[in-house]
Amino acid sequence: MKNKNTTDRLVTKPLLHVLAGERSQIPPIWLMRQAGRYLPEYRAIREKTKSFLGLCFDPKSASEVTLQPIRRFGFDAAILFSDILVVPHALGQSVTFETGEGPRLDALSEPSALRRLRAEIDHDLLSPVYETIARVKPELPDAVTFLGFCGAPWTVATYMIAGGGSAEQVPARQFAYRHPEAFKDLIDLLVEASASYLIRQFQAGVDAVQIFDTWAGVLPIDEFDKWCVKPCARIVATVREHIPDARIIGFPRGAGTKLESYLAGVPVDAVGLDWMIEPGFARDRIQKRRPVQGNLDPLALLSGGSVLDRGVDAVMAAFGSGPFIFNLGHGVLPETPVSHVERLIARVRGLPPKG
Repeated sequence: MKNKNTTDRLVTKPLLHVLAGERSQIPPIWLMRQAGRYLPEYRAIREKTKSFLGLCFDPKSASEVTLQPIRRFGFDAAILFSDILVVPHALGQSVTFETGEGPRLDALSEPSALRRLRAEIDHDLLSPVYETIARVKPELPDAVTFLGFCGAPWTVATYMIAGGGSAEQVPARQFAYRHPEAFKDLIDLLVEASASYLIRQFQAGVDAVQIFDTWAGVLPIDEFDKWCVKPCARIVATVREHIPDARIIGFPRGAGTKLESYLAGVPVDAVGLDWMIEPGFARDRIQKRRPVQGNLDPLALLSGGSVLDRGVDAVMAAFGSGPFIFNLGHGVLPETPVSHVERLIARVRGLPPKG
């Protein structure tokens, strides 16, 4: 039986209501990367900071950035402003962000390089993240869910091994084939670090978390089970040992029909859908088993107008009759006009568009 605090949260926060398996007549909405470069107020803060990682570790600024899209758009969830690569940073790997080029890490190209990593995550380095959560929590409206997050071990490992983003994640896939024991050691380390990081986020005040497995789709089925499903299942189990009622969303981007094996192995409360998945399959085979989140093409949001309207209507028609959270199939693109986001929210909520 749910305790009174859990029940109260479900009543006052629509997104938590859906994560409990209930349908909302108007689906709750938030957007991945809703705090970011498309917002002028974000750009104003970013211009004053020396580095992206510095912004993530500045609780005052990171709190402000987290709250900006809530103030402007009234989303049903705020997501902590941070990055999935703070975990390798807290494990001792050098992480920097180059403007216009993305993250740069000291690549772990050989098994011996793993010795450079700490044996466990350094929570002191992540204390600014927990302070950000503590700052944001009392500033949120009662109906807004506060989301934390981490990267899934497979996705984080792809950056750690390649030293950055790479096409089809070839370096990590080859490393896993050539050095399976060393790769397992890295995944095991990331499972423990990620679970510990999420537990601390819950203890600091988030209501739910999302596990981002951005590069899950590049794995063949056997490797998908080994490096995506089983590690994520272990994270969920460990988190719930400490936070029994933890609400967790999984997002194995690009998984396609492998989502069935993901849900069979990972007891998440909801699953995120990318824009590439076939709607009938997702509705009939996935949503009947778990609430779904998604899945508008970010390019439809960028395009706006009738393209956006048709995209929103198609997503609502596919998933609106069941437990559903409206989101994109990936993050907001930096070039997206603010007016397009306003139009999106109005259409999801059945309101007249501005202007």
